[in-house]
Amino acid sequence: MRHVLLRRARILARVLLGVVLFAVTLAGIGLAGVTVTMNDSYPSAAPAALAGGWPQPARAPAGRTVVAVVIGSTGSVVTDVLAPYEVFARSQHFFVYTVSARRAPVALSGGLQVVPDHAVADVDSGAVPAPDVVVVPAVVQPTGPAEATLRTWITRQAGHGARILGVCAGSQFLATTGLLDHRRATSFWANLDGLRGSYPRTDWIAGQRYVEDGPITTTAGVTSGVVGALRLVERIAGTEEADRIGRDIAYPGWKLDGPTTIATRRLALSDLPYGLNAAFPWLRPTVGIGLVDGLDEIDVAAAFELYAGTSFAAHTLTLAAHPVVTTRHGVVLLADPTGTTTAKVDRFVVPGLRNLDQVDPGLRQWAGERHLGIDLPHAGRAAGEFSFDPVLRDLARHTDRATAVTTAKFTEYPAAQLRLAGGAWPWRSTLLAVLTLVIATGVALLPAAVTRLMSRLPGRGRRPAAEPVS
Repeated sequence: MRHVLLRRARILARVLLGVVLFAVTLAGIGLAGVTVTMNDSYPSAAPAALAGGWPQPARAPAGRTVVAVVIGSTGSVVTDVLAPYEVFARSQHFFVYTVSARRAPVALSGGLQVVPDHAVADVDSGAVPAPDVVVVPAVVQPTGPAEATLRTWITRQAGHGARILGVCAGSQFLATTGLLDHRRATSFWANLDGLRGSYPRTDWIAGQRYVEDGPITTTAGVTSGVVGALRLVERIAGTEEADRIGRDIAYPGWKLDGPTTIATRRLALSDLPYGLNAAFPWLRPTVGIGLVDGLDEIDVAAAFELYAGTSFAAHTLTLAAHPVVTTRHGVVLLADPTGTTTAKVDRFVVPGLRNLDQVDPGLRQWAGERHLGIDLPHAGRAAGEFSFDPVLRDLARHTDRATAVTTAKFTEYPAAQLRLAGGAWPWRSTLLAVLTLVIATGVALLPAAVTRLMSRLPGRGRRPAAEPVS
């Protein structure tokens, strides 16, 4: 009986060890994949300085309402930053600048890098006008020590009377400062339950595109920053100005005094492409995103957000004829000059342009030497269509429809108007997931296999012969 119990205990131990090995292997490969994805999405390598120095930021014209768009030192979501920036910058009523803890390159999601116009010390010293509005995007480490300077600065600006616009998970950044205590606020739908637990002094509201509480406005996920910014334009510059900008940008369903309610979303099985693409990035294509001076900020955001920043469907490489590119309203972006890059690119995309003649000759030459076509996703942009629509269609064609739909959901973008064509499912990441399951299963079976092998070795697994009775 004792021998039977011992044998069963050994079997149970091997089974438990196999389960643990399976889980550890699966989690380890998935964690490694997510780490690769995040490192790609928020690149750290950048020149510390540029020969001749960074471009000089514009000076504020007298009489403008000053808007400071914060960029986290640890990285920020690209659309959270660039979309509100463009909304305000389209109006002559506003002067907009970007600000971070210091004036050095910082990462935006999707693989883009930006040089802030100013450090917070420039504002504190009076060299730059103090903001009337502060836009706070999602940052990578909202509670970490690397963002302490920005948290203190945002709190100080609010104390001086600045309006605050928290975009997407930027509301967590605000919540850490205490500015949302005893206020109503919203955030990205997938974060709300966690925020309720971590910041119970805030009344977290679901199903609203934006929530206003006194001088603080917070928005739902990612693209909701467009609508939140338009609301502040309406508050500050008037309904005519907000209506003009809103019609030009053409965010789906937006209109003055329109409803702010949106669908209350939850995680679903159909969101699996989001996790698969994030956890299994290997063998994904490299998309070169070509930039030229004068592109609209939202067009740039659409490319980096949708091809990589939220879809995780590709690794992106920022390319331009020169290392510094300036957007239509003055955001300074960094790129790999095509004359020096040796990276392999599977596909070359230039956002924001309608025809090839608008592409920089240096980019055209670079693509031609590598026998790459130049794809212009915005060339197919219909009148009255928001910038994300043609890029989502392009993502579906070149990746798959499921990834495009999930990406729209995770950017909280209304995509019911889209007609998507392309593959049905992300088979690359799915096959990698299956391969990982096979590997994890093999690792889990190792203890049993080793035990069985050992039992078959000469002299092992046999009972000793009984001694003769004298």
